Amino acid sequence: MLSRRTFLAAVPAVALAQQADESGFQPVTGWTIVDGPDSAYTITGSEIAVHSHASFPCWLRSGRQYENFELRGEFFVKGWTDSGFYLHAPEFGRPSQAGFQIKVFHEKEAKATPYSVGALFPLIAPSKINVQPGWNPIRVVFDWPKLQVSINGEVVQDLDVTANPELAPRLRNGYLGIVAASAECKFRNLRVKELPGKQKWQPLYTQPGDLAAKWTVSEGKPNFTELGDILRADGAGHLASKEQFRDFQLQLYIRGCPQHNGGVLFRSGGRGTNPSKGYEIQLHNVEEAHFPTGSLYHFKRARYPRIEDGKWFLLELWVKDKQCRVRVDGDTILEYSTLENLEEGFIELQAHRQGFWLEFKDILIQRL
Repeated sequence: MLSRRTFLAAVPAVALAQQADESGFQPVTGWTIVDGPDSAYTITGSEIAVHSHASFPCWLRSGRQYENFELRGEFFVKGWTDSGFYLHAPEFGRPSQAGFQIKVFHEKEAKATPYSVGALFPLIAPSKINVQPGWNPIRVVFDWPKLQVSINGEVVQDLDVTANPELAPRLRNGYLGIVAASAECKFRNLRVKELPGKQKWQPLYTQPGDLAAKWTVSEGKPNFTELGDILRADGAGHLASKEQFRDFQLQLYIRGCPQHNGGVLFRSGGRGTNPSKGYEIQLHNVEEAHFPTGSLYHFKRARYPRIEDGKWFLLELWVKDKQCRVRVDGDTILEYSTLENLEEGFIELQAHRQGFWLEFKDILIQRL
């Protein structure tokens, strides 16, 4: 039998263990409603309420981005409950397609599906369904490439996302988010602890001053202008990076006016378009164009992406040896495996016609 003295002595140790278990965690703050009305979500202290009139594409975005992390909190189930957690969500675009979604749902189905609570929606079913009325603790650990999800103390997802070809090319850094799915849902005590990062992104344009420091006009008379964290392109000509790259991953946000026309060049000679020295990813939002947005100009037409004039979209370009891949808002629209120019070269941004502007934001690159 545990003596009173032993019990009292053990209490501080238990308390210290609990405190240590929570060390490094900080509340998720700075929430912003995206693509929806101000009434879509209500935040009261540490509790977040999703209202039934809130629906896709509306979502609630954290104040900052995270790469590797542990997320803890609780979600409330009463009657029909439908929501989810976004992980590695982009600033613009489709969070579940470019990033990841962990599904929140009320039903305890007899057989788990990719739409059940704890699913990596809409692709991978949980190993078990462990949901109950009331508050349900959830724990998410994302330490790339490992993703583990626990609900009510039981592991329901434990996977290497790089083993799945649908998941492997998705974002490794982004926002946390709360899904709106036309149903009432509540969350509370959401807190996060950052884990060591593994990516080494190099900014090419993220702030004023980067234009002069990292770029130079390489051809023609383009008009590239710094507008805060936005780089605006007009006129006709090319802007080249001062550094050269061979194998890399490039990530940036782009928007343009109707019928805009431009491009992103890679492995170029630093003098604009030249098919014998370098390649161009076309930017031209015309569905039936010869080479619409995402195409490898002169070489392969892309599957037309679902983008809208005047709205930001996420462009990802992956280049390794003879291969290249283009993704728009998390959708792979072009793959090509017979690049012949394997030398390093410049990244160039193309402005093609005066009056048909393009804007670029958060231009990041990392060598492979």
